Order: sequence, then structure tokens, then C-alpha cells
Amino acid sequence: MTTLDSQDLAILALIQNDASRSLADIAELVHLSQNACWRRIKRLEDDGIIVKRVALLDPVKLGVGMTVFVTVRAGEHTEKWLENFSAAVRKMPEVVEFYRITGDIDYLLKLQVADIAAYDRAYKTLIRSAKLADVSASFAMEELKRSTEVPLPPAGKR
Repeated sequence: MTTLDSQDLAILALIQNDASRSLADIAELVHLSQNACWRRIKRLEDDGIIVKRVALLDPVKLGVGMTVFVTVRAGEHTEKWLENFSAAVRKMPEVVEFYRITGDIDYLLKLQVADIAAYDRAYKTLIRSAKLADVSASFAMEELKRSTEVPLPPAGKR
């Protein structure tokens, strides 16, 4: 387990807020040389703390601005069923997040679609994928907060 100091955390905060920052900019902001900063970033990548760096796209400007939360109750609870269902869901480009959860619902999916018709096509793909006991959808009316930033622990923890 990696122990993160205040400079590691500062680097992580900067990168997760804007991965396009230059190494020189990050190094200056965390008061390190570029070489020392690069070594820390490389270690954080090697340790799997930095998983990957991506560009975040605006779903509205790309025509898929409707966010749909879909809850699924499984028709079976077998390993084979889960493998088949998971494989089918992972192939659906509309599904941007997919969780197995506790409680009365077995799975939670977040979809980005263009409209109700696009959701209906995704729904039909979903119900063909496996035996399902129940599928329910909720459509987001307004996005009040959206972040990809992970809360960082205090220095010395982790």
C-alpha cells in the first residue's frame, strides 16, 4: 500500500482536475523539479493510483444529453448468468456506468442517450441480454453536480 504525502496529493488534485496540465506547470505548483515530479507521477501510475488520463466530453453537445438511471433485478443469481449479463451490458455504448449493488435492486446502470427512442433501443437490447425479473428507469431532469474527482485522503494516509 502506497503512503501518499502532501506533494503526492497535490499532484493528484492537479491532474484529476486537469490532466492536460504540463509537467512544468505541475512541478512548479507543487514546488518540485520536473524530474522529481515526473518520478512521482510515474510511481503513482505504476502503483495504479493514476489509472489513466482522459478527456471529458460534453454529452449535450454530442447529442446524448439525456441521462437515464436504470435499475435491474436479476432473473437468476448464478455465476453464468452474471457473466453473460455483464458481457452484454459492457458491449452497450450507451451504458457509461455499471454497478452491482446491495439491497432490493441487483444492478444500477447509468446511460447517456439522445432521447426516449434511443433509451427504448437500449432497453430492448438490455432485456434480450438475459433473464431479468425487473427493469426500471429514472430520467434525470437536471444535473446538479457532476464530478470525476475522487476525494483525496489526508497526507500520510492510504
